[in-house]
Parts: sequence; C-alpha cells; structure tokens
Amino acid sequence: MARKPRNRRGAGPARAAAAGRPAPAAASASPAGPASASTAQLTAPSAADQKPAYPGQRFGLPERGPGSVASMPRRLLALLIDWLLSMLIAYWLTHSQFWTIAVFAVEVYVLTATSGFTVGKRLLGIRTVRIGGGPVGFWWALVRTAILLTVVPPLLTDRDLRGLHDRASDTIVVQV
Repeated sequence: MARKPRNRRGAGPARAAAAGRPAPAAASASPAGPASASTAQLTAPSAADQKPAYPGQRFGLPERGPGSVASMPRRLLALLIDWLLSMLIAYWLTHSQFWTIAVFAVEVYVLTATSGFTVGKRLLGIRTVRIGGGPVGFWWALVRTAILLTVVPPLLTDRDLRGLHDRASDTIVVQV
C-alpha cells in the first residue's frame, strides 16, 4: 500500500524543503512541473480593475479645490435655490405657482447652455461643464434639462457623482 504525502495542499517540493523534510515522491514527479500545482498564484490587480480613489479621478480632475467634482449637498442646495427663484418668478409673472416648472425649465436650459451656471450654481460656486471641455451648448443642455425634469434620474449617480442627466449629456458639475 502506497503512503499519501503529508503535503496535501499541493505546494510541492519547495515547501517541504523549507520545512526541512525531504520532498514527497508524488509532488516531485508532477508531469507538468511545479507550475501545474493546484495553488492559485497571487497577482497585483491591473490598473483597469482598480477603482478610482475619488470622484472625477478618471477624468483627470483634481481631488479638491477648483475643477474638482462638486459635492452632492452643494448641488442639491443649488437646485433648491433655483427652484425657489423659479417659484418667485412664476408667482410674480402669473400670480400662480402652476408655472413654476416651466420657469425652472427655461432658467436651467438657457443658463446652462450659455454659461454652465444657473443662479443657484453661481451662488454656490459650481458649474456644469462638458467632459471634453468647452461649453455645454444648446443641444446637450436640452437633453440634460429634459432628463433633469423627470426628477429620479438625477438621483441615480455613479462613482463620479454624475446623475443620468449628466451621463446622457456627457457633462459633469465641478467647483469653480
């Protein structure tokens, strides 16, 4: 009856030699050599597998300061300021708050397309910019505003704090 080797993990002769024991015959007679051992080799994760350390890193944006991704509380506060301003304008023009959504849509569309700022964003020091640089433009501002008005997609953000409206228009909100 043949005896089984004590080294059952498949580490082979190197482990047995390090422990001061002779190598088992079965482990040294491996048909494919030591590379076919059943142990997994550890490797460093590739650059593609590593997650960015901070929002905007994969776009080359700084971690803090001007040009970095704007925080979510700052963005929500800017949205609240824009909404309240739209309510005031709608009530002043029509004596009804029914038109608030229309005033909000026009404000966000025109100001984002021309400058990247809305009133709320300007007050809080944040701006909407295209990922590749340059102004947002009228077409992409229309796409962004239409999706923004549906309310839920802006709340679904990725690791760079970009809502669905930002991803669809290839924009990002940064600090000024």
